[in-house]
Amino acid sequence: MFRHREDSAPWNPAPLRGLWPDPGRTRLTVSSAGSPLSDSDGKESAMANEQQTFWKRLDGINAGMLGTRERMKLVPMSHYADPGEQALWFITAEGTDLVSELEDGSRPAIHVIGDAAGKLWAQIEGQLELSPDRAKLDEIWNKVAAAWFEGGKEDPDLRLLRFNLSEADIWSTTGGIGFLYQIAKANLTGDEPDIGDHFHLKF
Repeated sequence: MFRHREDSAPWNPAPLRGLWPDPGRTRLTVSSAGSPLSDSDGKESAMANEQQTFWKRLDGINAGMLGTRERMKLVPMSHYADPGEQALWFITAEGTDLVSELEDGSRPAIHVIGDAAGKLWAQIEGQLELSPDRAKLDEIWNKVAAAWFEGGKEDPDLRLLRFNLSEADIWSTTGGIGFLYQIAKANLTGDEPDIGDHFHLKF
């Protein structure tokens, strides 16, 4: 089972339904940069650790499914994690549905990640917008992006998207051998397997 920290209202992870057991009614909440929401030292430490776990594991995952809340037409997109700005960045092209939706301004959006190797499953929410930040484009530009644009960073069809995170529901799994061990242990003892944590972040 997934460990939960505090009781809260039920939450329905529709895009991830069927992948995991019912997440229940318990969440752990931290603020941006892991600042504490409780007077308990132990709870403060746990909150900061969960934020660090999220960014560390996200940095090792290359892509997810991105779309606006209005249309919920999620498409595969490579993301670039930016913990300092509490944001994700995406490189895309003029003429795509996402760019068309954002031409009149930012939109509430969702980015869904499921990566067993990265030991992270997440539904991330925030505001998605077009960005003119050339310095950030220079920073995240790579060979993968270059393969899609003949004109390189100066290609007239290139568009940069910024996703400002507001909150996320996270499933941090043991993965690999740890997962198999927990399943085998459960079969031998009859106890429920301890396969990871479910927590909620606010940015």
